[in-house]
Amino acid sequence: MRLPSLGPEPNYTALGNSDSESQSTKVSTHTSFVANLRARLRPFFLCFSAIVSLGFVVWVVLAPIEERPAKQAVCTSPPIRREWRALTLTEKHDFIRAVQCISKTPSARDGNLTIYDDIAVLHGGIGSWCHRSACFLPWHRNILAVIEAILKDRCHYRGSMPYWDWSLDWMNLANSSIWDHATGFGGDGDKDGPETVGEGRCVTDGPFTELRPVIYNHTRKVHCLSRGFRDGDIKGRLSGEKFSPENVGSILRLGNYTDFLQRVERDLHNTLHTSINGDFKAMTAANDPLFFLHHANLDRLWWRWQRENPSVRLFEYSGRHMYNSTGPASDGDVLMYGGFTNDLPVREVMSTEGRQLCYTY
Repeated sequence: MRLPSLGPEPNYTALGNSDSESQSTKVSTHTSFVANLRARLRPFFLCFSAIVSLGFVVWVVLAPIEERPAKQAVCTSPPIRREWRALTLTEKHDFIRAVQCISKTPSARDGNLTIYDDIAVLHGGIGSWCHRSACFLPWHRNILAVIEAILKDRCHYRGSMPYWDWSLDWMNLANSSIWDHATGFGGDGDKDGPETVGEGRCVTDGPFTELRPVIYNHTRKVHCLSRGFRDGDIKGRLSGEKFSPENVGSILRLGNYTDFLQRVERDLHNTLHTSINGDFKAMTAANDPLFFLHHANLDRLWWRWQRENPSVRLFEYSGRHMYNSTGPASDGDVLMYGGFTNDLPVREVMSTEGRQLCYTY
């Protein structure tokens, strides 16, 4: 597989909601990250933190992970992923318990990290190259399945990955039940507290107040789970216009993969990341457990779009494979996970009901 051409590393703030927005260059992290790409066949995962203030990058070479879901001979009874509000209270608590569990389970690669930290580092590293590119949807589809397998294997989770259908809340996203302290993921950061990361502040209610992510973007920075979407100085920060049923419907009616992907990423993905702020604003956005439900809903929309014309759309993959790739994308292009899980060709995750994946919505 041809590696992507070199260029600036993407980030949510730079990608924003417009294709014309500028992109920042992070020279120190970029050099080391390219080295990882060029060594993609090495059977280990690279975890890094960039010490920006000192201008250098520390790389830690880590052992391979064991959680690699096996291929199935056939997907005959796919479990159904459900919207968060469709789960019973017991099911909600079971998911939250499992996420809390991996946030306390030591990483197999670095004793100072947890499995939960590993996921954020993975997304902030190799995963960052599958933004504004064709691999955005399949890369995230597969990693969500891997995370679900980890929750089940390591923490005995009994359900499937839930999703948050924000179109149900578009008229008042800030008051969605997803932020409930007892049945959801906790609310906004404490507006009276000090700013922490990403223009956010510590979340002080809900089940994840004790969560302590150790990486923010490429900086090793132990901090509280942080959000910042109810800033009274910025009206409409968490505007729901992009998530209205009308706008989502217009995206689902697009006729080709490239147009569909661009609108999904720009209108729905980027908008929420840069509106919630805090941990959600960075490429290490998986520090916020809501990341899983946000991306599961994006995957659900892709699933719906594919079902409208499955004979074509289960095979339709176009654009540039990775960020700054050259040449047209192909479903034979490889999705890379740096040893966190198996690399595999795009074609193996185009369907949610095949040998590699087995679930539906």
